Amino acid sequence: MNRLIPLASPDDPRIDAYRVIKERDLVGRGGRFILEGRTVLDVALSPRNRFALESLLIAESRAQALAPLLAQAPEGVPIYTASQAILDGITGFHIHRGLLGVGLRGAEPNAAELLARLPEEALVVVPLGITNHDNVGGIMRNAAAFGADAALFDFASCDPLYRKAIRVSVGGSLIVPFAREGMAHELIDLLAAQGFELLALSPAGASELSALARPRRAALLLGAEGPGLAPDIMARTRTVRIAMRGDFDSLNVATTSGIALHALMKPAP
Repeated sequence: MNRLIPLASPDDPRIDAYRVIKERDLVGRGGRFILEGRTVLDVALSPRNRFALESLLIAESRAQALAPLLAQAPEGVPIYTASQAILDGITGFHIHRGLLGVGLRGAEPNAAELLARLPEEALVVVPLGITNHDNVGGIMRNAAAFGADAALFDFASCDPLYRKAIRVSVGGSLIVPFAREGMAHELIDLLAAQGFELLALSPAGASELSALARPRRAALLLGAEGPGLAPDIMARTRTVRIAMRGDFDSLNVATTSGIALHALMKPAP
């Protein structure tokens, strides 16, 4: 396709945003984030994506096979190509998927603005203190799959637009509106003021998920694996458990989110 821009050197200043990706994962990118892999780019180049694209960077060996996908890129988005050696030199490690993009965060709503936009019947997932990128990505994948209207993260949780979280979410982080701010109690205050019933998932929950009637406005609170939700958080919520067999009561938090979100897909009575 004639939109491809070949690169002859890893030092080309036009692709500075892709340089030393792993190091910049830790220090941030000033309003940008990295997209990686075919599945994520399928979402990024679809109408479901909430974010603008700045550019794409692909291995020249994949250009022909990816031509139908790349044709969906908006006009004005440059598509750079490079040999695998140059690509690896740019990023600082071997990009075996051979397909990257840079997205732009744009103006991100705060939690209050996000909640104000939701319909009268709404489902919000609220991960608190989730620092594992795989779990955040898994939660956002489930939120997209089961129709959550939004996600609220506290600042103790990792960023859903971290490269690995986006990849694990298979693009869910690009679809589900989210905000990340403040402390857990501040988010709970905000949700309660907006009329949300607070449902805290815990093996020690007082009610079984299977017996739960879907509230019109439901906020599903999830804690980190191991410590779970703090007792003072649990005291302010309706606690819910997922029934399990025998004496085993441990589920991965992303798995837990999928089970609970699926159960809450049903319309409110």
